[in-house]
Amino acid sequence: MKCIVVIGTYNEAENVPELLPEILRLGPQYEVIVVDDNSPDGTGRLVSEMAASEPRLHLVQRPGKLGYASACLTGFRTALELGADYIVQMDADYSHNPDDIPRLVEAANDADMVIGSRYVKGGATQGWPLSRRIISRTANLVARLLLGLPIHDCTCGFKCFRRSTLESIDFEDVRSNGFASIYEISYFCHRSGKVIREVPILLVDRRAGKSKLSWRMVFEALSVMMRLRFSSFQGYRLSTDKS
Repeated sequence: MKCIVVIGTYNEAENVPELLPEILRLGPQYEVIVVDDNSPDGTGRLVSEMAASEPRLHLVQRPGKLGYASACLTGFRTALELGADYIVQMDADYSHNPDDIPRLVEAANDADMVIGSRYVKGGATQGWPLSRRIISRTANLVARLLLGLPIHDCTCGFKCFRRSTLESIDFEDVRSNGFASIYEISYFCHRSGKVIREVPILLVDRRAGKSKLSWRMVFEALSVMMRLRFSSFQGYRLSTDKS
């Protein structure tokens, strides 16, 4: 069994020197792909130096800041090319605990996609201000209502996919270039009948560096959800008209 962890980075030099070895220590079956968007703080250089002596660490260095979604999809493609059986998506800022990775992978034995969830029994957040908790809860409620997702935590980017799940997704259909791609992929998995499970996690505020969350990301997510909802409604109308 090979599990590859995909991490998109931009200015995460304070975190990767500790995070990457922690993931690799989980076992010989674990590898890591870092997709770095030419971070000004030298994140890519640090990863390159570490990868020189660690064959299970892979760096995809890109010429500039091309977006969260693009980084994840690039990492997914690379993981499939490297023969991954399971692919884990996570952030580099320690908001996702690397010790939770084996639990997600184990849950994926009988699920197509597993989400590290703050909003199921046993899950929680720590260190978040009230305003951020309200935004997160509201975004999840809107996603569940608009997209009909049977998921409690629609906005978490800590996931494990079976290989067959990612192979079934046409990455060209993921049109968002940012955080909202999380909604799109979950929506595609749900609409295609994939089995989705949620595993409780404690999500903490980032250990170092600056959060990349912005109101622009929130509005982009809302526009993506509206587009997905409208396309779903149009598809229903077309199928009804044909019948």
